[in-house]
Amino acid sequence: MLSRWKIRPIEPRDDAAVAAIIRTVMPEFGAIGDGFAINDPEVDWMQRAYSQPRSAYFVVELEGKIVGGGGVAPLAGGDEDTCELRKMYFLKHVRGQGIGSEMLKRCLEAARSCGFRFCYLETLSGMNDAIQLYERHGFKRIGTPRGRTGHGGCNTYYLREL
Repeated sequence: MLSRWKIRPIEPRDDAAVAAIIRTVMPEFGAIGDGFAINDPEVDWMQRAYSQPRSAYFVVELEGKIVGGGGVAPLAGGDEDTCELRKMYFLKHVRGQGIGSEMLKRCLEAARSCGFRFCYLETLSGMNDAIQLYERHGFKRIGTPRGRTGHGGCNTYYLREL
């Protein structure tokens, strides 16, 4: 069990580490190429992207190193009541330790505090552990994508009432 990890808001000094995590984890699941978040311009400047209104991004720090992150922001092309869970990824060696559950709770708290009523997410079939995590935390599968995320490579969609 990992005992010395903490979740905190992202800082500018974390950008390179978060980008490296995203670029490490997504290919593990075949999430490369057009239509995946790995190609979003914000990957290289996450702190600035999530310093926008109604947005929050958190990192997991373990013994001084960033090992994961996740955040929420308004759903692009969506209504004002819906946010999107974005870029929640963790390095392989810290998965299965409860960090994802704690991060998800922190993100949902942030979404509520920003005044959202719903949280949407897109994922990829095959990310089974992540899908189980979402479902344990009250996300319900929906049949079609929402908003205009630009992530046409995703094929599994969830929504949760906050």
